[in-house]
Amino acid sequence: MTDEISRQAIVDEEHLKLLSLGYLISAATTAFFSLFGLMYVVMGIFLSSVASHPSEAVAMASRPGQAPPAFLGWFFAVIGGAIFLFTIVLAAAKLQTAMWLKRRKSRTLCMVVAGISCLEIPYGTVLGVLTFMVLGRESVMRLFEGSRHMEPMA
Repeated sequence: MTDEISRQAIVDEEHLKLLSLGYLISAATTAFFSLFGLMYVVMGIFLSSVASHPSEAVAMASRPGQAPPAFLGWFFAVIGGAIFLFTIVLAAAKLQTAMWLKRRKSRTLCMVVAGISCLEIPYGTVLGVLTFMVLGRESVMRLFEGSRHMEPMA
């Protein structure tokens, strides 16, 4: 029986290491894709600057005398900024989850981030479902509870 328990402990440790690595890769990918939000911000600033200089806009417009409305540029910039902020926060949450998995802390918050990751089809879904499977094991729950009791109270 002890051989089976030690074998399960080795499997649990390996699965938690792999999940941590998966969240690190996912955080880096999400941070990279957040740059698309910044692209919209730059495009919005460009559109609003074109609207504020109508003489240059007349030369660029297909119909002479028609400049794009200024609010359109700000709309792009605000939406791009929101996309950027959301994806950066998500990347930070995934990075924190990778650290929590390594330290065996905050099992519940790891599962919350796994649930959010499930929305990122297909790779995030696989990572989230595997996280639920691993963190749902009794042996892994004991690992997380054991690390909570071993922390010094500050």
